[in-house]
Amino acid sequence: MDRIDRKILSELQADGRLSLTDLAARVGLTVSPAHRRVRDLEKSGAITGYRAMIDPEQVGLGFEALVFVTMNQEHRASLLAFEDQVAKVPNVITAQRLFGDPDYLLRVRTADMDAYARLQDEVLGVLPGVQRLTSTLVMRTIVEDRPYPTGLR
Repeated sequence: MDRIDRKILSELQADGRLSLTDLAARVGLTVSPAHRRVRDLEKSGAITGYRAMIDPEQVGLGFEALVFVTMNQEHRASLLAFEDQVAKVPNVITAQRLFGDPDYLLRVRTADMDAYARLQDEVLGVLPGVQRLTSTLVMRTIVEDRPYPTGLR
């Protein structure tokens, strides 16, 4: 990956709807080589997709909690079963396996505290292998979905 590829990644992270013509101009290429590089970045897996950024408040998901999950056992089958099931919970925005204790960190969005309480009691708390859930409520988000640093902008 060279300087131009990094510049392409930086520009597309800032504006994923950028036209190929505008992208080419910003990175100092003509349209055809810019298009070829974007396709190559997609094929290599450096670009994994495109999406719209949604304001959670506007879609009725104004409540956010960070949920720390401690598992009963750390057997492979138990972890895989938990991961398979947690991936199917639409209110889980991010799920990460951690080193140490706790075992997982979940970022969860719901309409309000009552909806979160129901989700915790009826869904998260009964996932395979869960010993304990510890929740921290998010007061305010300072940085979210920041573009990855490419070294160029």
